[in-house]
Amino acid sequence: MATSIVQYFGEQESKCGYCTGTNCSKSHGMHAYRLDCQDYQDLIDRGWRRCGNYCYKPINDATCCPCYTIKCDALEFKLTKSNKRTLRRINKFLRDGKRESKEQDDDLDPSASANATCDEGSNVNISEPQPQLPDRKPTAIDVEQVATNLAQEKKNVQEKPSGEELKKAERAIIGGSSVASTKCESLYFRLPLLTLNFLLAGGIGSNPPRKKAKQMRLERRQAKLGSNAERLEKPKSATAEKSLRDFLNTPRDTDKHKLKIVLVDSSDTQRTCSDEVHMLYRKYQIAIHNDNPARLTLASMQRFLVNSPLKHEQPSDGPDKGYGSFHQQYWLDNKLIAVGVIDILPSSVSSVYFFYDPDYSFLSLGTYGSLREIDLVQSFAAQVPELKYYYMGFYIHSCPKMRYKGKLSASYLLCPETYTWLELTNDMCAKLDETKYQRLCPDPDVKDVDEFLEDEHLNNVMLLRDAKSFTTYGRLVQLCGFDSERDVIIEYSKLVGKTCALRMIYVK
Repeated sequence: MATSIVQYFGEQESKCGYCTGTNCSKSHGMHAYRLDCQDYQDLIDRGWRRCGNYCYKPINDATCCPCYTIKCDALEFKLTKSNKRTLRRINKFLRDGKRESKEQDDDLDPSASANATCDEGSNVNISEPQPQLPDRKPTAIDVEQVATNLAQEKKNVQEKPSGEELKKAERAIIGGSSVASTKCESLYFRLPLLTLNFLLAGGIGSNPPRKKAKQMRLERRQAKLGSNAERLEKPKSATAEKSLRDFLNTPRDTDKHKLKIVLVDSSDTQRTCSDEVHMLYRKYQIAIHNDNPARLTLASMQRFLVNSPLKHEQPSDGPDKGYGSFHQQYWLDNKLIAVGVIDILPSSVSSVYFFYDPDYSFLSLGTYGSLREIDLVQSFAAQVPELKYYYMGFYIHSCPKMRYKGKLSASYLLCPETYTWLELTNDMCAKLDETKYQRLCPDPDVKDVDEFLEDEHLNNVMLLRDAKSFTTYGRLVQLCGFDSERDVIIEYSKLVGKTCALRMIYVK
């Protein structure tokens, strides 16, 4: 498990990419030097989202355009008539080379198309605007050195000081009867982090024990067998509706065009930062987002879409490609026509960005990319049952052209107060029509199950004082007597939740 290292920036104000208002978009921001994939999964389940190494969480009750995290259960997903038309049109183009114009979507209100809400016009399936990064620069640290030092600390768990030394250190540092000696302080800093948490908490630390890989594999196998058994009990009817996979084109030698989709690790910069990728990105941003060409440099593209804090992980019980950040490249007859930037996480595939060649808009590549990413999730779920969700970023109901995400079936919104998931229904949309900010969860008794409680958890927040010194908040206060960042650390901890606050390293 990689160690997550972050620096919190606090509240940020910027121009809104949805309503284009100035300094009305409000969010909390932090720089992620490194993120464990499970930690990022937990963060997006609390409303966070990344753009490169920058992570942000909209302040929905204060920002101009509230952003609700949206996900789709890929195993419950059903194709609409519009989806099927898109797939048939692409299949026909690949098979016969015939270019057909797009038909109007039967599923939508015709009056909505005038506002470019959810029809299949040029403004549909546009990726979210890239957030404005704060002027503040993160503290320069040697991430690899920090990770190495932390790994050594964890290794020392098996090399604990003697019981007598621990008692002396505890009496000197925690007892409060006298000032800790230099020797005791040195010993305390050499204690493994888990031991520090134990002493400061007065017992077992707050982090629950993680399951062993063998146990997790057994549970997954049992879940998969149970799922298979359920399918056997309900044989597929001869007239059953076709699945997404049934509609996807199977290449044949007689096809006029060949479409190849390649999954590339984002760290492979020779492929993710190639001239073809950069030229496609520029073309898309200029045509679709009307961006200034001078700002669309290779460095800016790399900062937003290639750089990632996620540490690639290849667990034996995970998907074949492992967890981390990837680019799905769409090659048509050896020409790059689209790129989907995605994160593969323990429970989901999270869509980061999607850009395509505007010359191929007649293929509805934005819609096709979403369907292909859902198909990818379905293929992963067959191997890893819990990896069954497709995260589409944010659903912005107050911005009509961004409502298309809600048209995917089996979609759920994250309540910004309880962090529970609720199905996106017509009733919920009606409420958002009335007031753009909603709690979403109707039960007033439901609370945040991962709530960070200052009195119980603050002392166990792990801090990085410098490249060589790790400590906990409680220990820092005992040594210094006061911490000027107390309120900031509490704010950060509440935003990321108890689990991440006690597991990630906070850079002071």
